[in-house]
Amino acid sequence: MTEDIANPPTIRPLGWRRFLLQLVTVLLVYLALSTIPLIPLIDLNDPGNIGRDSTLWALSAAVGMAGALLVAWLWLRRDGAAGEAFNFTRPESWRRTLAWAVAGTGIIIVIFTVGTWLVGLLDLPKPEVESVIDLATQSPAAFALWITLVVWGTAAFGEEMLWRGFLMDRLSRLAGLRGRMLLVLLIQALAFGLAHAYQDLGGVIITGSVGLFLGWLRLHMKGSLWAAVIAHGLVDTVMLSLGYAEALGWYGG
Repeated sequence: MTEDIANPPTIRPLGWRRFLLQLVTVLLVYLALSTIPLIPLIDLNDPGNIGRDSTLWALSAAVGMAGALLVAWLWLRRDGAAGEAFNFTRPESWRRTLAWAVAGTGIIIVIFTVGTWLVGLLDLPKPEVESVIDLATQSPAAFALWITLVVWGTAAFGEEMLWRGFLMDRLSRLAGLRGRMLLVLLIQALAFGLAHAYQDLGGVIITGSVGLFLGWLRLHMKGSLWAAVIAHGLVDTVMLSLGYAEALGWYGG
């Protein structure tokens, strides 16, 4: 990740077959490694019944994402694109970056609010987030672990590097998609939404909409991931904190 992104090296042309190979290996590693921490929780008499240990579920998310990012980085490094895809160079203006991160936080909360209302209006299943909140609010220690390891480590940095970093970079280099950033934005947003299918159809729609905005934000910040990462982390921190406050009876929901 040390390439000079202002003068990137020659990039190996990315064909669809190579792209699919990269994508599949990243996803397989994620699925495999995220499963390992959950093995002690599986009931052998009822494999579909997985225990609710907060720490192991947090480790599942973090280990899976770490493995996926490592494989993604190896592919990007081999293609000479790691610095551009995982762009964490110092912004030209931290003030502008933070301003957009805060504005982005507000915009994402609006997307969630309006999206939840529309999903309800259309009588579609609303996002199922209670199970995650239940895990993260089992204790003060669990809450702290989820905020640091899952919200910021896995979701904010991990998901932005994987979806807005790796995936957008790969898509933008494919034959038929090069120079067509609107299509790139839409495809990565759809993929991001489908990755949250465990939140039901409403979750797919709303999360996909959030992914579309975060992809636009990355482009607006000239490829830098900082604003998207901070906005993502702030939104999830707010939502998880409200869930914890509600669990403690401090907040009525």
